[in-house]
Amino acid sequence: MAKVTVRYWAAAKAAAGVAEEAHDAANLAEALAAVRERHPGELPRVLRRCSFLIDGDPVGTRAHETVRLAEGGTVEVLPPFAGG
Repeated sequence: MAKVTVRYWAAAKAAAGVAEEAHDAANLAEALAAVRERHPGELPRVLRRCSFLIDGDPVGTRAHETVRLAEGGTVEVLPPFAGG
């Protein structure tokens, strides 16, 4: 398992109630499961619409179980943004 920082932006930040937090996870799927467990209210619904960056790289359509996390890495949680 890796200790990673999960950073929330916009609606995800509002739903989580924090800007960032640490989680232990081997892959993105485990990190998101931990996030859902810690924040069972609105955040799980927001996460369904989000895209993710791992250490600055977009996850895209890759299965979350296949996206490995590195010790000290960062997961950016990006809801859809309005505007141009």
